[in-house]
Amino acid sequence: MITDDALQQGRLQSLMVFEETGMINGTSNSDFGNMSLVYGDTAGALVNRQHFLKKLNIDYRNLVTAEQVHGSRVAQVVVSDRGKGALSYNTALAGVDALLTKDRNLPLAIFSADCLPIFLYDREIPAIGLVHAGWRGTKENIVAKAIDLMKKEFKSKPQDLIAGFGPSIRECCYEVDGEFQKHFTYGLIERKGSYFLDLAGINRKQLVSSGVKERNIFDPGICTFCRKSDFFSFRRQGISCGRMISVIMLR
Repeated sequence: MITDDALQQGRLQSLMVFEETGMINGTSNSDFGNMSLVYGDTAGALVNRQHFLKKLNIDYRNLVTAEQVHGSRVAQVVVSDRGKGALSYNTALAGVDALLTKDRNLPLAIFSADCLPIFLYDREIPAIGLVHAGWRGTKENIVAKAIDLMKKEFKSKPQDLIAGFGPSIRECCYEVDGEFQKHFTYGLIERKGSYFLDLAGINRKQLVSSGVKERNIFDPGICTFCRKSDFFSFRRQGISCGRMISVIMLR
C-alpha cells in the first residue's frame, strides 16, 4: 500500500507517455504500490488506485479494465461499461487484452509487470485505445487488431494515430529460448548463444506496418527489469509481484 512517508517525501511520480490537450494518460511506478486485485499483495490495491488516479483527476470507481488473458481480443468500450473491473476483477471485460473508446470521461486501464502497455490516441475523431501486449498478444499482432477495430468502428485513419509505450521489459533483459524463432521472424537478438526478445521493437514495427507514422510513436525506453527501485517485474520477482496500472481517458 502507498505510505505516508512516500507521500511526504514527494517520491511518487506517474509516467505520462505523451502530452495532448484532449486526453490524459499515465502509468504508475512501484512507489504507488500494487494496483492488481489478483496478483501480489492485493489488500491495499483499491486505495493505491485511488491515490494514483486522483493525481490524474480520475475517479478510480469509473475505471474500465480488461480480464487480460494474454490473447489478442479487442473490445470497444461504451458508457454503460463504466466501472467494470474497477472494484472487482470478476467484473472486468472478459477475454480481452485491449480496450477502445470514443466516449469522454471514460477511463480505460490495464495492469502490467513486464508486458508492454501501448497507448493509442486519435485526436481527429477523437478516440483512444489501450493495449496489453505480452509476447503472446504480440505474436498475434494485437496492436494491429486494435487499430483495425478503430478504423472499423471510429473511422480512424492510422496516419492520424499517436502511439506511446509504457514501461516494459526490454531487449536488454528479456531472455527467451530458441523456440521463439518459431513465433517471431524479427525482434530476436542473439547474444553469446542466448536469445533476447525486443518486445517494444516488434510492436513498433507492427504499428508502422499498420500505417502509424514513425514520428508519432513515443517510446521512453524504460526497462521494468532494470529499474528495480521503480517498477514491478514478473521476470525479476515472480508471479506474486505487484502490478503497475496504465490508464488513458478522453477529456
